[in-house]
Order: sequence, then C-alpha cells, then structure tokens
Amino acid sequence: MTTPQQYDVVVVGGGPAGLNGAMMLARSRRSVAVVDSGRPRNAASAAAHGLFARDGTAPAELLATGRAEVRRYGGTVVAGEVVGARRDGDGFTVTLAGGAVLGARRLLVTTGLTDVLPDVAGLAQGWGDDVVHCPYCHGWEVRDRPIAVLGVGPMSMHHALMFRQLSADLVFVAHSVAPTPEQRERCDALGIRVVDGPVLEVVRTADGAVGGLRTADGVVPCAVVAVATRMEARAGFLDELGLVPVEHPSGAGHHLVADGTGRSEVEGVWVAGNVTDLMAQVGAAAAAGALAGAAINGDLVEADAVAAVARHRDAARI
Repeated sequence: MTTPQQYDVVVVGGGPAGLNGAMMLARSRRSVAVVDSGRPRNAASAAAHGLFARDGTAPAELLATGRAEVRRYGGTVVAGEVVGARRDGDGFTVTLAGGAVLGARRLLVTTGLTDVLPDVAGLAQGWGDDVVHCPYCHGWEVRDRPIAVLGVGPMSMHHALMFRQLSADLVFVAHSVAPTPEQRERCDALGIRVVDGPVLEVVRTADGAVGGLRTADGVVPCAVVAVATRMEARAGFLDELGLVPVEHPSGAGHHLVADGTGRSEVEGVWVAGNVTDLMAQVGAAAAAGALAGAAINGDLVEADAVAAVARHRDAARI
C-alpha cells in the first residue's frame, strides 16, 4: 500500500477562503495542499463585485491569481474532488475521487455551498444573469430595471426591501411565502406591488431574456428575477468525522458550525467561507480563510513546541 503524501494542512476547496488560508499557511512555511474541484459557486457570474481594489474582476481570474500566489510560497494545488476524510492517529487521511489519498495534520474545509433554486420552469436558465440572488453582488448591474422578487423563504421579504433600494419598479410575487399584514403595510409604504399565488414558469422573450413570471392569473412583467436561494453547505465528505451541517439560525439553509477563528466541533478541523458563513461575499470569505489559516498555524506551533519538549526530555534521560 502506497504511503499518502503528507502535509501539515490539506485545504479542501480552492475558492477565496481556501486559497487565502493556504497562502497564510505557506507563508508560515507550512506544507499545504489545496484540493480544488473546479466548481466555484460564482462560476455563472461575469464578475466579482464589492471586492476592495479588485471590483469587477472575473471570478476565474481571481482564482488563477490566488492559485499562483499559493504556489509562489511553495504550496501545492491539486485538481480533484475530496470524497472522504477520516481520522488517522493524530491527523487525517483525505481521499480523492480518483482514489488518491493525502495525509494531513490539520484540515481546513472551504468547500462553499450550493444554491438550491425553487422548482420553477425557466428559472435556472438565467442564473447569474437576469436571475440573481445577492443585491451586493448583482444589484448595481440591475438597478432601475423592473425586478420581481420571488417569495420562497424567510429571507424573501428582506430581499425585497434590499432590492427596493436599487429599483423603484419592484413587485413581490408570493410564490410559496406570503407577506404578513405588517410586511404588506411596508410594501404599500414603499411602493412595492404584491402579487399572490405560486409562479408557474419564467416567461422569456424571443432572445431568451426574462419577460415576466406566469401565475394562474396571468403574466407579471419583469426583466429581472431576484430569489433568495436555499443555501446548503457542501460537506458530505465529512460524515465519517462526525461533522454534519445544521440549520442556519436565519432559516436560509444549513452550514457547519465554527467559532470565530473557524475552529469546528471536530478537533483538528477548521472551516471558513460560505460552508460556515452563508452570507459571506468574496472579500469576507477570503478574510475568514486568512484568519483560519493563521489559527491553524498557531495550533501547529503549539503542538510542535509540546513535541519538542517531549523529545528534549527524552534526550536528557539518555
């Protein structure tokens, strides 16, 4: 049996959180490998927005730059998908889809999340273009256009208020969640029209653009659909370690629980980015990765010092 390549840290997920965490570790002279499946959450977006000094940069360009920075400091970036992780002594063994295995003293999980869209015909077709979810990521680009906010969950009315800041031409379509009387009063005061009843399909124009939402009573015209997706952490490979996503307090999806540094409930495993913070944008995810990377290095520094003292004592006894 081949001995797995050993690293101080294996980072699972090569997005902003994972790459920034890996860079912090590599700059601290830790051996680190980033395993990246190549399926970033924002792949459908033309540009990343709200990111200091890099606003408008294509997501692929950001990731390419991040991978180059990790490699510059001696880190390794592996193309692949992690399908399992298990405890191996004081560390971990990580298994990739092709059967390759990596050994690690610590794990940093930055696999992000999956946006689950409601089952409405034609909705997924425009994802990241004229079907959007984040007012900070896409809001400026759809400003002043006719926007329909789809009522699908506990965040939907807040969503409507956020997009009202960007366009006065706004309608709230109560697909599966209807506004409360208090929320309807807010809509009236802000000029947000409310349409009741489920959406049957997204109506598109001849050129494929959004033209409206069809309900049982007819078509509600719009050019943009805003929908608060259900966000689900990508973490199934952690089952054997007993690290399981739980429902987020907001009700917007499920996530992995961690402390302020990203330390999870499983000893030796840190998490960062959208896998734990559902609302984190690119900059916040990268910052969380850096914090987690520094915390892991600090943990390893302490472990190395304890081990060095033990060796020193053993040598003194000879």
